[in-house]
Amino acid sequence: MQEQGKPDNFIEKKIIEDVSSGLNKGRVQVRFPPQPNGYLHIGHAKAICLNFGLASRFEGRCNLRFDDTNPLREKQEYVDSIQEDIRWLGFEWDQLCFASDYFDQFHDWAVQLIGQGDAYVCDLT
Repeated sequence: MQEQGKPDNFIEKKIIEDVSSGLNKGRVQVRFPPQPNGYLHIGHAKAICLNFGLASRFEGRCNLRFDDTNPLREKQEYVDSIQEDIRWLGFEWDQLCFASDYFDQFHDWAVQLIGQGDAYVCDLT
């Protein structure tokens, strides 16, 4: 049983440790990263409630970041449906973003890391 104000699970305990240590300036920042290639299922609902719920409990932020890395399977219909479902569950995200918005930056970092000898291109299939 949970004592008043004390966490009863490992996730909240870890968040409290991180916040207390000043990690990320004591702010909680989480995300929900669905792929917009289908409708949400009960597992997604669990992740939404966990992530958005923790952000709310710790006065943090939860971003909705679409993992749109497979354009052949993704549709705007799914993006719209996912947003509608999150709102139906009673949550609102802080920032909406798409992984594809950062592809150029990811590429630049990869080139830099390879140039420094800190990464390599794996050509195994």
